[in-house]
Amino acid sequence: MQYMLLIYEDERVYGPDKNGPAIQEIVGKHIAFNKELGAARVGGAGLKATTAATTVRTKGGAKTVHDGPFAETKEQLGGYYLIDAPDLDAAISIAKKLPVLQDGSIEIRPLLGGM
Repeated sequence: MQYMLLIYEDERVYGPDKNGPAIQEIVGKHIAFNKELGAARVGGAGLKATTAATTVRTKGGAKTVHDGPFAETKEQLGGYYLIDAPDLDAAISIAKKLPVLQDGSIEIRPLLGGM
């Protein structure tokens, strides 16, 4: 079964330097994690900061375009992995190994089949 592992962290921990030491540290950890995942990794990517985000909102059938994410939160979606795991327990085991720089959370969501 395929699962999406959604990585939520406070993006401020990485600082303003897009190539600074915090970014280099976490990139190195993700490279090692990718190697460990091997064939279980189906896909994934990091995301640019929320300052680069655009949101399309629908309200009453009308669509509006806004800068940034939909809501102000302490943690932002920073990236994702798409994995193939035999069951939720295996997906949880993988998610527990996923590197985050400081505090954060990994949301595990099974994909819908047949789409």
